[in-house]
Amino acid sequence: MIVSPLATGNGAYIVHKMLEQSIKDYRVLPYHPYRTLVPPSLWSLGRKSKPNIIHTTPDYALFHKQKSVPLVVTFHNYVLDSFMRTYSSKLQNIHYQTDLKWFTKKAVNLANEITAVSQFTADLVKHELGVNQKIRVIYNGIDESSFTPSLGNTRANGEIKVLFSGNLSSRKGEQWLLPILNKLNTNVSILYTSGLRGAGALAGHPRLVNVGRVPYKDMPALYQSADILLFPTVREGFGLAAAEAMACGLPVVATNCSALPELIDDSKGGFLCCLGDVGGFADKINILAVNEVLRKEMGQYNRVRVEELFTLNRMVAEYQELFEKANQR
Repeated sequence: MIVSPLATGNGAYIVHKMLEQSIKDYRVLPYHPYRTLVPPSLWSLGRKSKPNIIHTTPDYALFHKQKSVPLVVTFHNYVLDSFMRTYSSKLQNIHYQTDLKWFTKKAVNLANEITAVSQFTADLVKHELGVNQKIRVIYNGIDESSFTPSLGNTRANGEIKVLFSGNLSSRKGEQWLLPILNKLNTNVSILYTSGLRGAGALAGHPRLVNVGRVPYKDMPALYQSADILLFPTVREGFGLAAAEAMACGLPVVATNCSALPELIDDSKGGFLCCLGDVGGFADKINILAVNEVLRKEMGQYNRVRVEELFTLNRMVAEYQELFEKANQR
């Protein structure tokens, strides 16, 4: 039995649910994020099931640790460094630099195995926390049988749909969506989700369309309805939305930061822009908007890249190997 106690409403939860669906005796134990306001309340999760392995994220792994049970922690992102303070609230920064940083360091010391979802994240964790043990990089995987390219999105009116997929937060770059839209060709609209948290909406604009909270099972259809993915994020541990869009054959216009260059080949699968460069994002989207051939070429390139590097089967196999290793200790 492998148990995975995890807060809902984030990309890590989606990935661990994919592991649950693919690995026998892997069980996700979901809890509401508000429970982390009282971390000791997490202590009881999974103790009655008597697991052989515990697999969770490092932030609250300390409260899930059980005596003599191997602990595997996966860094899906890292936001406790000084760079991210600008994109965090005052209360978040206090939390990050005090108890959460201590919890995370303690989890690293307790863990039998540590993984990260990108080389960028692994290197950042090593540098920020002074980790000496090996951090194994296991890229997230995409179910390429569900996330598939559309048969065709050519519209008679020439409309181009750009998709923003993610929680509406400054870390995801929501503050740049309207300024980017204002520089786009008039036939280009931006569709945006309210993310896994399902909260918030942006200022009204006829070409800025809120599609709300989309169930994960319906995400492939949403990607297939779009022409381009816009991903003006500040920090990504991996970039799940980018990889999902790539699997669906979309070109991606994203920030040249953190883990995204590990996913997106600039000028081959899309374009990487400087952080917050509204004009740069708009220029690249406009280039793709008027060139259907380029969109298709980049989308096809991305689909092949996912099939080669970011499949669900590859991710599952690497975690299975890691769990077997941890269980032998």
